[in-house]
Amino acid sequence: MARIDIDQLTAGIRDGRYRALAQAISLVERDDPAATRLLAELYPSTGKARILGITGSPGAGKSTLVDAMARHYRSLGQRVGIICVDPTSPFTGGAILGDRIRMQELYTDKGVFIRSMATRGFMGGLSRATNDVVDVLDAFGFDVVLVETVGVGQDEVDVIRTVQTNVVVLVPGMGDDIQAIKAGIMEIGDVFVVNKADRPGADRTVTEVNMMMSLVEEHSEWVPPIVKTVASLRQGIGDLAGAIEKHREYLVTSGELERRSRERVRIRIETRLKDQFMQRLVGETITPERYSAMLDDILHKRDNPHDAASALMDRVKF
Repeated sequence: MARIDIDQLTAGIRDGRYRALAQAISLVERDDPAATRLLAELYPSTGKARILGITGSPGAGKSTLVDAMARHYRSLGQRVGIICVDPTSPFTGGAILGDRIRMQELYTDKGVFIRSMATRGFMGGLSRATNDVVDVLDAFGFDVVLVETVGVGQDEVDVIRTVQTNVVVLVPGMGDDIQAIKAGIMEIGDVFVVNKADRPGADRTVTEVNMMMSLVEEHSEWVPPIVKTVASLRQGIGDLAGAIEKHREYLVTSGELERRSRERVRIRIETRLKDQFMQRLVGETITPERYSAMLDDILHKRDNPHDAASALMDRVKF
């Protein structure tokens, strides 16, 4: 493999070269050792982009909504980066590129960059590398970064750790009233969208969400608005953008933006530490073969997870 010139790649990203951007994201996704230095070089250039999460149950029209939102922000002259976290293909291990197919018309717009990422089994609806890719897009100079999650319902609560404003998408007539009851989804919503609002039952869904929010303990002064949209017709997108902007103003004036940013930093550090700890544990403290035998012992009830974890910790030298 050819040696990667990180200085040249970093300069390419800061100069707005899309080829360098794609190469950088590929480094991050495959967890290349060079990605660590690249991200360190880019980090001082981050912190300017609006990071928006689009989450909700499958079939709610998230991809169509992201497409409509991207077009809206482009009409305002803003550049948009899109991360679509897709299910992992069981055949290739890569992302199933359904979102890219649905957004193909945006590819002719040089002010839009779309990247599909596979979850690779990572819980929470997000790829493990999502935070790092958000940083790359931010450093590149995108004004808005849209993060569309895989669509796994309540597991998507991890998205709040990545974005500044989280948009929860519901749709009438597809069981979203049941999804809305789940406290995890209700608590992470900064803005609620009832998409496909031209269908029967849209007003009922709005009422149900309002009722459920009244049962959720309030954690701040922000009351999440509910916006009705028909993304396929680009209806209600201006209202949605307005609600998102009001949430941005609240984040800044209340100090919540700094708190969320701090929480994102904490989670990133702890996640990386856990990964590095396991990599060193299985290889230095215990051989992969012995670790595999330990798993077999636990599986067949010759040992248990609690004692095995304690025994491993006893062998770790700090």
